[in-house]
Parts: sequence; structure tokens; C-alpha cells
Amino acid sequence: MGKTMHIDKDQAVVIGGGAAGMIAAVAAAENGRPVILLEKNEKLGKKLYITGKGRCNVTNACEREKFFENIVSNPKFLYSAFHTFDNKRLEKFLEDSGCHLKEERGERVFPVSDHASDVTAALERCLKKRGVQVRLHSEVRAVEVDGEKITGVRFADGSAIPAGAVIVATGGLSYQSTGSTGDGHRMARDLGHKVTECVPALVSMETEGEWCKKLQGLSLKNVSLTMNCGKRKLYQGFGEMLFTHYGVSGPLVLSASSYYGKKKGTEAAILTIDLKPALSEEQLDKRILRDFEENRNRQFKNALGGLYPAKLISVMIERAGIDPEKKVHEVTKQERRRLAELTKAFTLQVRGKRGFEEAVITQGGVSVKEVNPSTMESRLVRGLYFAGEVLDLDGLTGGFNLQIAWSTGYLAGISAGR
Repeated sequence: MGKTMHIDKDQAVVIGGGAAGMIAAVAAAENGRPVILLEKNEKLGKKLYITGKGRCNVTNACEREKFFENIVSNPKFLYSAFHTFDNKRLEKFLEDSGCHLKEERGERVFPVSDHASDVTAALERCLKKRGVQVRLHSEVRAVEVDGEKITGVRFADGSAIPAGAVIVATGGLSYQSTGSTGDGHRMARDLGHKVTECVPALVSMETEGEWCKKLQGLSLKNVSLTMNCGKRKLYQGFGEMLFTHYGVSGPLVLSASSYYGKKKGTEAAILTIDLKPALSEEQLDKRILRDFEENRNRQFKNALGGLYPAKLISVMIERAGIDPEKKVHEVTKQERRRLAELTKAFTLQVRGKRGFEEAVITQGGVSVKEVNPSTMESRLVRGLYFAGEVLDLDGLTGGFNLQIAWSTGYLAGISAGR
């Protein structure tokens, strides 16, 4: 790694050794163009190691139409990139490179080994095979241009190398400990590009009041979550969520967070949890009646174990405003209805989102209006390309964001490699 570098004025330089950068370097080298991959960390794929809790959810195996339904920002921009290198091609690429894959619930794809390191190892083998020079501990300070054409890159220590093409794949602002500190956004701005506002996405949410604190640690499965702002529905999903000391988290909440702020009006956003989505209100009322019949002479607080997790019972009683000591047969029809309504619509008011240090991805980035979607080349600077999270593209959880990185990285790579 510390060898003297072969200097070629026409070489392609890739900045950033994450998912997008590694696949871009592999693709750029496919046509025999000399490629150098620069990474400021001590190893490649640092952020890949922590994705999917260290298991690395490499992509989602869904059909094209469903894939685009899961892209939150600028899905149309992605059409060419996805068409060029879609989820099926990625799976074949990784399998051929010795990283065997498996599909899990929700069509999420993981390495068979459950080790993110196997994904990075497969890419490293491809880089080596294609003769890509990898330089670690190499922090790029600026991309150099002459007029509107790329000439090279300058490092933090003041030294520089020439380049005929530069691919910026530096990531966003989430997980800053892995090196995603907004370098690419700064470089893009310096070259005249617009960078849209960057906010944390796929992140936990903070709520008003004390309810969540009381429920801290409780995980709910098979619930429905809706987020509304006034009369506007911002998001609806089905799955799992978790209560925390500050609010709510878990897959459903992370997905909802990507729409919070994006389409939000001036009114507060309200989260509504349907605890029994499989039952209509009428069916639920019958179910409650049945439970009440079986527990006629017990106290109300001791008759709800069949309906809710233990931790939720006292909160449901308090919010429904029913005396917990009351005998079940004394509970009025009106009170029973209140309980049913609350079960179908347990509401929480959103105070805001958690910060970048907890966010899975960044929403916002280099404006896609200034990037050619069929090559990933800048419309402002010849020979400059962007790939991955540095762009204003993001999707929901389930492998969609990594697929954005693979697709845009591959397209940028083959375009720069020509």
C-alpha cells in the first residue's frame, strides 16, 4: 500500500472506499483504465462493517416496481443506474466473487455467513484482480480543475496526483466515526455544485409526554404505524417498533422518519399505532367482550393480559381513563369502546428526530439536477462523477440504500472508465 505510485495523467481516481467507491473502482478498471482508490481510514468498507447490525443487508431482492416504491428521494434519477446494475446483477457479482448470499424476511439479502466482512473481502479480491491501486490513510482535501475539466486531486498534506476522471463517493453525514464527515459535499460546493439540506434519516424519533418513557424497552411486533400531519398522511407501514426513554425506534419508526420533515406542514406530526391491525373495530370489541366474560369478577387491571403485553397494561388503563380497581362486569359499554378505540389508535406526538450520530443514512446531498443520470457525471465539470450517499438519494430500510450505492457506483465507474 505504501509503494510509490504509478502516475498516469489519464487515470481515474475514486475518493472513498465504501460500498459505492469500491464498486466504482472495480467497474472503472474493467475497461483497462488505471484506477486509484483513496480511503482516509485504515481499512476499506468501514461503514459496511456496521450495516445490518454487522450482518450487512447488501440489497433487497424485490421486483423493480417495488424497489422504486421504497426510494424516498429522487427515485426517477435512479432509473438508469438501477437498469445498468440492479439487485439481481449485484447478487450475481457477489456470488461470482465468492460471497454467498441468502434471502430473509422482507426479501432482504445477507451474506450466508452473516458477516459484513465477507462482502468487503469479496470486493477487495475484485479490486486486486483488476489491478486497482488502493491507498489507505489518504485524505483528499480538494478536487482540482482547469476551467471546467478535472485535472487531479490534492491531499490534506498538500501533495497532489493528476487524474483524467474523479469519482466522489465519500458518503453522507451519518456514522461520522466511520469517516462520513461531509468531505464530498464540501468538494462539490467548491466546484460550484448545489448541495441540498442534509438531515438525519432512518433515525429514531422523540415524542412529547411521558408515555414512551413508561414503556421503555417494550418491543411491539405486527403493528401498524401511521404518521399524519394535519389531514396529510405522511407514512403508513406494518411491522415492528420499540419504545425508548425519549420516544420510539425500530424498523417502522426509522422508515417513518424519512418522511418526517420531507412533506411535513406547519402542524405537529402525529404517530398512530394500531395495536391489533388484523381486527376491525367491531371484531376487536367482540374480542374484548369475550375476554371480559371470562374475567367477569376480576379487577379490570387483571383482565387485560390476553390483549396486551404486561408493560402496556397500566398505560392503556391510564389513557383509557378507566378505574383499574373496578370489577370487569362494572365496566360500561362506553368505557369498553374507549379501550377499543385506543387499541386501534394509540397516538403519540412527534417532537423531532434524533441526530446524525444515530442516523443510518443522510437525506439530502449533491443536487441530482446537476448530475447526468445516465452516466453520474457532473453537468458542471467534465470528468467529475458522484456516487452513493453523497448524492441527494435515499431509501427505506431493507437493503435499498446499499443498492443505491451499488447502482450509482457501478454506473459512475463504467462511465469514468471509458
